[in-house]
Amino acid sequence: MPADLDPRLLRSFVAVAEELHFTRAAARRHVSQQALSRDVRRLERELRVELFLRTTRQVTLTADGERLLPYARRVLRAQDELLAALGPARPLLVDVNSPGLGTARRVLLRARELAPELELMARYESGLTGAAGELLAGRLDVSFGRFAGLDPALRAGLAQQPVRFEPMAVLLPLAHPLAEIERVPLAALAGESVYAGDGNPRTPEWTDLARHLFEGRGIEVASPHPLAIGEEEFQRVMAKTGSPILVVQEFPAMPGTVHRPLVDPVPLSPVSLVWRKGLVHPGLTALRRAAAQLGAAEGWLRRPPGGWIPATDIHVMNVHD
Repeated sequence: MPADLDPRLLRSFVAVAEELHFTRAAARRHVSQQALSRDVRRLERELRVELFLRTTRQVTLTADGERLLPYARRVLRAQDELLAALGPARPLLVDVNSPGLGTARRVLLRARELAPELELMARYESGLTGAAGELLAGRLDVSFGRFAGLDPALRAGLAQQPVRFEPMAVLLPLAHPLAEIERVPLAALAGESVYAGDGNPRTPEWTDLARHLFEGRGIEVASPHPLAIGEEEFQRVMAKTGSPILVVQEFPAMPGTVHRPLVDPVPLSPVSLVWRKGLVHPGLTALRRAAAQLGAAEGWLRRPPGGWIPATDIHVMNVHD
């Protein structure tokens, strides 16, 4: 028997025990069915018992499952009472990367609607790698970005929920020959040097995504520019260099440029909600619910025909931790 049990495993068990249906229980827990099944299997391994009888038609509790259920409910009720006894939840610090960026901001706004009694405070770390160290140190709680692009040592201490395959675009100077094209085929960028944050220690996951995308297409990642902090400085440096800039389609407008979607194929930026493992906070629950609701309503996790993501990201974006 284990010395202790992860309460998450018990919550997954109770959800399945009450629903007697893995798909409904997964929806209730705001996780994938695979993640829920993994939790139940892990709990069964740790307790060395079988908790459910599964057939193609139904799920039923075993005798051991029936025996565990009242204990699991009491443990989880005690945990909830303990958290409630500590008083109002502290503010949850949510990194939305940059002001104006769509996906993270929309998830945050929806979470505030779902839990208006909570304080969800926006922060702007500009890059998941930059935010990851702050998450692990407890100075941030939640961020957004490309989880597969993080160093494995950082990923080991973090959990994630896939949120969106976000279509990518390019910002072009007004005088650029491609500026008159409404949608820019990737092949048209052959021979170009496109800025993708190379040299910025906060955003290597974005530069790595660009390298995967440009490989074999004759497109170069532009050499490092002076690191610009803040929107005004970024715009000034980009105007001075005149480089096309790799962005997402919801990137805010920038003076002196035109914003053009990329096509043939449509490159997708894989966005996850990322938090420190072990974090328990009602604001995190609200964010996960908000991401799941928006994703379901707007098809955020449906890859469009011909949509491109790196092979390294496919598994991460198919799994809810």
